[in-house]
Amino acid sequence: MPERLTPSRLSARNILHTAVVGVNTRRNRSIMSAIGIAIGIAAIVGVLGLSNSSRSNLINQIDALGTNLIQVQPQTGIGVGTAQLPATAAGTIARIPNVQAVSQEVATGVNVYRSRYVPSDFTAGLSVTAVDPNILTTLHGAVSQGHFLNAANITYPVAVLGATAAHALGIVSLDGAPTVSIGGQNFTVVGILDPFPLSPALDSSAMVGIPAAVSILGVSNSPTTIDVRANPDDIAAVLGALAATANPENPDQIAATSPTAQLQAKAAATSTLTELLLGLGAVALLVGGVGIANIMVITVLERRSEIGLRRALGATRRHIMVQFITESLILAAIGGIAGVLLGVIATVVFAELQNWGVIIPAIAVWGGLLAALVIGGIAGLYPALRAARLSPTEALRST
Repeated sequence: MPERLTPSRLSARNILHTAVVGVNTRRNRSIMSAIGIAIGIAAIVGVLGLSNSSRSNLINQIDALGTNLIQVQPQTGIGVGTAQLPATAAGTIARIPNVQAVSQEVATGVNVYRSRYVPSDFTAGLSVTAVDPNILTTLHGAVSQGHFLNAANITYPVAVLGATAAHALGIVSLDGAPTVSIGGQNFTVVGILDPFPLSPALDSSAMVGIPAAVSILGVSNSPTTIDVRANPDDIAAVLGALAATANPENPDQIAATSPTAQLQAKAAATSTLTELLLGLGAVALLVGGVGIANIMVITVLERRSEIGLRRALGATRRHIMVQFITESLILAAIGGIAGVLLGVIATVVFAELQNWGVIIPAIAVWGGLLAALVIGGIAGLYPALRAARLSPTEALRST
């Protein structure tokens, strides 16, 4: 009997070595192929990292500020007429059971200027809001410099500046008792506040006492906004009683909303935007996979003589196919690792600039690498099959 031939074998180590040599001999082309995958993976990792960091920041804000803040304002819309909150509304609301704190704001319609010589048209978007001393407690505000309004000074021409207003007016220090012009009269600045996360409008305001606004600026003492802190377990009950308590004669003219609901809506919007950006990242990854497929097809055409020689020396179709798929996987792995690193770096840098906590979910890292390998394997399948189908004689004849 004729001696049985031993089938040729190719170890995993040899396959890997051969594939690495194939990738390394066409280094520039390999780098360009890997970049396509890297861009897609970086986009996916960056989107997931930034969206999780942003959402975490919003949740931390909601937790810190509490979900028990309610703002009461006159209802707006067709058929409502000139809705107005009674001057006594804050006092009556304070008597509702389970209400912890109440403060009021009065929009004066007056602007604040650095001095009386500044033209009236140069408002810089800064306004004057009359408030009561409880507003810091109700809105969880904080004083950056100086002190806030109190019972001793709310009747005098003194003002406290929001963070944005202070910056716009060029007042960075209280040294020398700086003044601002409000209604043609100088008001002494006694304090500068940190930003109000739940009431951004106050950041661009100069705050004065309600009694001072009434006597000096001639505004009405009817509040435009009443801020209410309620027991977290009794929000629904307090909401149900607010309209009738604030304005018993016209409860339908009163609107009660929660500012933290805006942050929650923003978190939901962030999730929706994340899904959209993930879709764009997936498209970029798909384009990178198509790039690898094109490069591998060109590589097969260029290496027909090599394929024919290896087949003539005993390499099987399976060996050729595995070699080219391995090359494709190596390109995808290089692009995947580079993309993950780029995505992580981008997330860390942007989160630090925004003062967010950095959160990069594990699924973004491992999922990105796995997605790169899957795309690389699929992209290399057709070129590998095409290479495996080449017969030795056909491949050598084409050289």
